[in-house]
Amino acid sequence: MNAMADKFFDSIKGKKVTFIGIGTSNLPLIKLFVEKGAKVTACDKKNFEDLGQNGIKAKEYGAELLLGENYLSEIDADIVFRSPGTPFYKDELVALRNKGVVLTSEMEVFFDLCPCRIIAVTGSDGKTTTTTIISEFLKAAGFNVHLGGNIGKPLLPEIESVNDDDCAVVELSSFQLISMRKSPDIAVVTNLAPNHLDIHKDMQEYIDSKKNIILHQNAFSKAVLNLDNEITNGFSESVRGQLAKFSVKENVSNGAFLDGDTICYNDYGKITRIMNIHDIKIPGMHNVENYLAAISAVWGLVDAETMTAVAKTFGGVAHRAEFVREVDGVKYYNDSIASSPTRTALGTLSLYKQKICIIAGGYDKHIPYEPLGPVINDKVKLLILLGDTAPKIEKAVKEASNYDADEIEIVNVTNMEEAVAVARERSTKGDIVSLSPASASFGLYKNFEERGNHFKSIVNALK
Repeated sequence: MNAMADKFFDSIKGKKVTFIGIGTSNLPLIKLFVEKGAKVTACDKKNFEDLGQNGIKAKEYGAELLLGENYLSEIDADIVFRSPGTPFYKDELVALRNKGVVLTSEMEVFFDLCPCRIIAVTGSDGKTTTTTIISEFLKAAGFNVHLGGNIGKPLLPEIESVNDDDCAVVELSSFQLISMRKSPDIAVVTNLAPNHLDIHKDMQEYIDSKKNIILHQNAFSKAVLNLDNEITNGFSESVRGQLAKFSVKENVSNGAFLDGDTICYNDYGKITRIMNIHDIKIPGMHNVENYLAAISAVWGLVDAETMTAVAKTFGGVAHRAEFVREVDGVKYYNDSIASSPTRTALGTLSLYKQKICIIAGGYDKHIPYEPLGPVINDKVKLLILLGDTAPKIEKAVKEASNYDADEIEIVNVTNMEEAVAVARERSTKGDIVSLSPASASFGLYKNFEERGNHFKSIVNALK
C-alpha cells in the first residue's frame, strides 16, 4: 500500500489530464489515468492514420484525441504531462504554465510518489547498459527491482505496488531531467559529450539539464561521477552527499578503478579486488567503464562475488554490439544504439582489433563529426553511408590527417537494404560488419530499436 500514491490518484479524479505524445511509453499512462477517473486527452502532431495501433489503443482506453499541427495550442487541461521529446520551454507550454496549468512529466510524479530507494543513471553514452547492469546486480542480490524511465518503460503505472524495501533503477535523459527538481538517492553520470543540440538551445543547457540529477540530492545521497570525463568530473563541487568516482586511468579515493586488468574498489582506503575485465561477457573498454560506474553505484548493497557472477553471464542489451549472425564467414553486429559520434568511436570502433565494415549515418542532431574522422580511418576499411549525416561523416573522414584513399572505401547508399547488400558484396570471410550509425534514427526510423530491428531482419534474410 502506497499512501502517497493513493492520495495523488484521489486528487486527479475528474480533473482534465492531457498527455503529449501518443507513443508506446504514454499508452500505459493514458490507460492508468482513465481508470483512476481523470478526463484524459491524448494529443499528437500526427494524424490518426499515421498513429496506427497507438491511436486505436488510446481511444480504446477511453482518451479523447487531439491531433494535428496545432495540437499544443488547443490543449484545455488542468494537468499536462510533457513527453521527454517536447522541449520544456516551447512557447505553447510556457503559455499553459502562465495560465496556471500544472505542467509535469511521468518521471517527476514517480519521483514524488516513490517510497523506495531510487538509483538513476544519465550521461551521453552508456547509460542504458549501466542502468541494466545495476538492475541485474540488485536482482541477483535479492532485491525487488523496478527498472524503467528512458530505457523504454514508464514506472508510474506500477507505483502502487512499489514497497519501501524495493529498488527503483531509472535511466534519465536530458529531456526528462531539464524540468526535474528532485534527485535520486544514488545518481550516476556516465560521461558527457555534445548531444541533442538539435533540441537544446546550446551545450550549456544540455549540461545543466544533466546536472539536475545531483543538484537536489541531500547529505544522505550518493553521486557517482566519471573522473576521466572533464565535464562529468566538473560536477564534483556540486555534490552534497557521498561522492564516488570511477576511472580506467587512475586510482580513486572512493569508487571503482582499474589496476592493470583487475577492477578494484577503493572504499576510503580499503581496496577490494573484484574481477578481471576478461570476466565481463560483453566486449569493449566502454563496457568496462559501464561496470565501474555500476559497481560504484551499488557498493555496499551488492557483494563482489555477486557482481562477478553477473558480469560472467550478462549478455548485454539489444542493439548494443548485438551479434546478429554469421554469413559466409562474415559476422554481422547490430549497434543501432550508437546514435552519436562518441558512441561509435568509443563503442563499436573500440571493440575489434581488425579493421571492420560499418554502416553509418542518419538524422542530423547538429553534433560535430570531425573527431570521428581519424577514428574511422584507423578502424574501418569499408564505410557505407546513408541519411542526412552521410556528407558530414564523409567530410570528417576525408579531411582527417590520417585519411588514405587506398585504405578505406566509402560507399553512399539510400536505404538499409542497399547498405546490407553492399556490405555483403564487398566483405570477405573473416570480416566484421556492424551497423553503427553515429547518428539519430529520426527521418528514416521512429527510433533506434526500429532501425536495429530492420537491419537484423535484412541480415537474417540473407541466403
